[in-house]
Amino acid sequence: MTAVQLVEACRALAAAGLSPGSSGNASMRSGDRILITPTGSALRRVTAGEIAVLAADGTHEEGPAPTKEWAMHLAAYRARPDARVVVHLHSRAATAVSCLASPGEDPLPAYTPYRVRMLGRVALVPYAAPGSDALAAGVEAAASDSHCLLLANHGSVVCASDPGRAVDLSEELEAAAELTLALHGRDARTLDPGAAWT
Repeated sequence: MTAVQLVEACRALAAAGLSPGSSGNASMRSGDRILITPTGSALRRVTAGEIAVLAADGTHEEGPAPTKEWAMHLAAYRARPDARVVVHLHSRAATAVSCLASPGEDPLPAYTPYRVRMLGRVALVPYAAPGSDALAAGVEAAASDSHCLLLANHGSVVCASDPGRAVDLSEELEAAAELTLALHGRDARTLDPGAAWT
């Protein structure tokens, strides 16, 4: 996979309205290196020439300074050897759900079979400051069981096999969050996740 593919995914996420302003970041595993968006860049305007390159241990090898969230991305890759792409967004609905005081066992209830099939179990990572070691540790612990995460009072993380899948999961996560907000506080019917899709 190449920096061009990463940039295409960034542009798709921005075009979908999931990356307001200069928020959000994305990375891609390429062999034993990590391609990652730079600090201070917007997903809608980042170019392939601006992508930073890290070694697997986080050593900065090429390009501009990486996003300050780089340790969180590396933590997700450690937890999920199957992941080739990690996306972190501050999209409106997912971030709103991550701020709810009592999100329940699953912050995104199983309202539809597509929510269950596409996202699986969505974990809520306890709040830690952006860019901190504590946040990276929380993501690493949660990502081993979930490929879609909500970061409390912060946003979302998805881990995917390829850039297209990362975009699809990010859009599905935002749709599920919008539905959760629309039904929050109502007597809504949920599905048994084990029987929602056969």
